[in-house]
Amino acid sequence: MVMNQKQKRWIGKSVIAICLMGLVYCLFLSDPTEYEVPGLETHFPEKSLESEQPITVPEDGDQDEIPLPKTDVASEPPISEEEDRDRFKPPNKGKCNLFAGDWIPNTSGPIYNESCPSIESPQNCMKNGRPDTGYLYWKWSPRDCSIPKFEPEKFLEMMRNKHWALIGDSITRNHVQSLLCMLSTVEQAIQVYHDKGYRSRRWHFPSYKFTVSVIWSPFLVKAAIYEDQNGVSTHEVDLHLDKIDDEWIDQFQGFDYMIISTGKWFLKAAIYYQNNEALGCHACSNGNLSELGFDFAYRRTLRYVMNTIVSSNHKGTIFFRTSTPDHFENGEWNTGGTCTKTTPVKEGKLELKEVQKILREIELEEFEKAAAKASRNGVNLKLLDMVSLSLMRPDGHPGPYRQYHPFEHSKYAKVQTDCLHWCLPGPIDSWNDILMEMVVKG
Repeated sequence: MVMNQKQKRWIGKSVIAICLMGLVYCLFLSDPTEYEVPGLETHFPEKSLESEQPITVPEDGDQDEIPLPKTDVASEPPISEEEDRDRFKPPNKGKCNLFAGDWIPNTSGPIYNESCPSIESPQNCMKNGRPDTGYLYWKWSPRDCSIPKFEPEKFLEMMRNKHWALIGDSITRNHVQSLLCMLSTVEQAIQVYHDKGYRSRRWHFPSYKFTVSVIWSPFLVKAAIYEDQNGVSTHEVDLHLDKIDDEWIDQFQGFDYMIISTGKWFLKAAIYYQNNEALGCHACSNGNLSELGFDFAYRRTLRYVMNTIVSSNHKGTIFFRTSTPDHFENGEWNTGGTCTKTTPVKEGKLELKEVQKILREIELEEFEKAAAKASRNGVNLKLLDMVSLSLMRPDGHPGPYRQYHPFEHSKYAKVQTDCLHWCLPGPIDSWNDILMEMVVKG
């Protein structure tokens, strides 16, 4: 049968309609994600649980000791733990507790080495043969803010025509060595003064007309000390609780910045004087004197020294540094105590010794009272509380390496260890990071 023209047109329209219906049917049943419009963003993506990687904790080893930073080789330098952590920290808005934080890996290490001429031999652990170097690769990191590393050139620029004085005991001397070594990466200081025993010294940075002094005054008040170079006493210390040590008070008004500290020396046997008359003593052999305890003298001394400072109309900046803990284990410095740890520990792993707790309580109480008076009198008194960050670094002391290669002739050699002072370079360098941050922030 031959179709007419009208029938042909009807069949053509039917075929087109069926094709269109099939296409619509396919589009309706297909996966919509296969047909994304270019440039259209999905503003609320679903979070896949599979993309989250769980935090793993090693099953073995001491969980309280922080592992050393790894040195993986990659085609592209990875972000260090320090950089990864610091980039998520809030900016320094308002006040931040610089003394509450953690030690985190710092692969860049110290900015100076054992060749720094300012390092005294007992603190030059690398030169003395300490075999491990992991203690060099850590940085103090406050929890609520980030602080930059010490910038020697910036510090020197800020300190043009200024005079810094660090006043105290051998830990103070330890600190000034660290500061000088860091600054020496820009300019080498010239020593312009030293006392007979080289305990009090002064240096000058000629390009910046900047002066740094360290003044030996372990009690901050007048004291007659009877002991040899090894710290062995032949008589109780005669300690005058109402007389500031002339070694520093006579120069006091000439310092633009100063750090004062004391502490451990008050544990020594001593006779205490007021108005040149004996009040009592601590651990003395004179049965006619009352035992007053070291805490009595420590509180009296700090109160008198700080009252003198806050009433002085001093126009510079004065830091009071808390005394720092030691890490002697299984004895003290003179009874075979040692310190063998090679990594920092987490906060809470170590506890302050009872004696250090007493010293610290007195320090904080007396500082708080003095700070209130300083504020009223317009004296700029600040606290350097280095206790917590120091307590977490039992690995940072010379130990037996206060001597040059102590086990060179025998690995069983009996040597005196130092678990109080700090290796240089070492953890004490971070004190300068904090110090600079406090100076910069004013």
